[in-house]
Amino acid sequence: VQLQAFGGGLVQAGGSLRLSCAASGLSRRPRFMGWFRQAPGKGREFVATINWSSGITYYADSVKGRFAISRDNAKNAMYLQMNSLKPEDTAVYYCARSDTIVSAARDSTMYDSWGQGTQVTVSS
Repeated sequence: VQLQAFGGGLVQAGGSLRLSCAASGLSRRPRFMGWFRQAPGKGREFVATINWSSGITYYADSVKGRFAISRDNAKNAMYLQMNSLKPEDTAVYYCARSDTIVSAARDSTMYDSWGQGTQVTVSS
């Protein structure tokens, strides 16, 4: 399985960005696909995840109401629409896949395949 995240960039506070994650080599559909982020000097942080079959979504409190995760089953693609961006959203964003059986895959240890990351920088 190969995951490739792209769409990051530099944006002013209050602006928007849309991240994409392309998946290839999937022998079966994942149970979850998610987004995580890592800011300099910090650990990897859960952002959002989506149940691939049902489309049910889960968000970190810090992004709820501003970010929206979605997927396109036919294209094996996942997206993260980020609105009202804040400087504290600055991080490298990673997409990942999980087959965990728990109801909501918020822990990075539940994910077994990761993309290379895309940098998001929000200026104040």
